[in-house]
Amino acid sequence: MACLPNMVVMAPSDEAELFHMVATAAAIDDRPSCFRYPRGNGIGVELPAGNKGIPLEVGKGRILIEGDRVALLGYGSAVQSCVAAAALLEAHGLRLTVADARFCKPLDQTLVRNLAKSHEIVITVEEGSIGGFGSHVAQFMALDGLLDGTTKWRPLVLPDRYIEHGSPADQMADAGLTPSHIAATVFNILGRTRDALEVMT
Repeated sequence: MACLPNMVVMAPSDEAELFHMVATAAAIDDRPSCFRYPRGNGIGVELPAGNKGIPLEVGKGRILIEGDRVALLGYGSAVQSCVAAAALLEAHGLRLTVADARFCKPLDQTLVRNLAKSHEIVITVEEGSIGGFGSHVAQFMALDGLLDGTTKWRPLVLPDRYIEHGSPADQMADAGLTPSHIAATVFNILGRTRDALEVMT
């Protein structure tokens, strides 16, 4: 959907965010908008008062965890895997930044720029195929001169193959997008292959 002109594209990271994105879509009256309705159950967060969402600022993401060196920029339900991966890594002495992009289009360029300038590595994580959210981030980073060798960018996306029908957890394990996979990717990029193997066992 992000290839359509003026389209607002968003994806919620939990059930409360879904309420807010429904309200956001209802409030947008000058252009088309869409949001991904995630598959599976919610994670159990507190819902907005009166079960009514509050419209979000269009194109504005948020920081969930402040860290250094490595930033995980999640989109949609993959944000929860990023939070869980950060918890795994903290047990190994790494404190990562975790950000929720919220919007694929318009992209929060300020958020991406700040992450790239303050971290050695930015990893985008999404339950989408190559050419999706991560590609929008990479294009912006390239055009903004943020991929000049001081910041590494790595996308984590669905593999280019069919994934068998199953529970969301089983499908993410098959796709290599579980918290353990994300944590292992961080360790591998940092050259800590032994830790990567440990976190996968």
